[in-house]
Amino acid sequence: MSLNILDVLYNVIRDRRLNPIPNSYTVQLFKGGIDLITRKIGEEAVEVIIAGKNGDKTNVVNEVADLVYHLMVLLAYMDIPLEEVLRELERRRKEGKGGHS
Repeated sequence: MSLNILDVLYNVIRDRRLNPIPNSYTVQLFKGGIDLITRKIGEEAVEVIIAGKNGDKTNVVNEVADLVYHLMVLLAYMDIPLEEVLRELERRRKEGKGGHS
């Protein structure tokens, strides 16, 4: 399994912003703006917590996937490259900061 899927998905999300497709959920999120996008992130984060507390591994996987998608929508909306987040994680790992050691 490759993390390349994150790049692929992020590029699709960015393309939806630049080239909107009617009835696209991603386009609807962009039209809703920062308030809608961040509300969806909050909802998905709560769903991850509930699935984790319930010990439902399948649901945790599904809800984390939803959360990651919505986080990438936020990055694309704010014009932040995914690579910037990955660089920050790498920096933290090298410095032994942020609980990533």
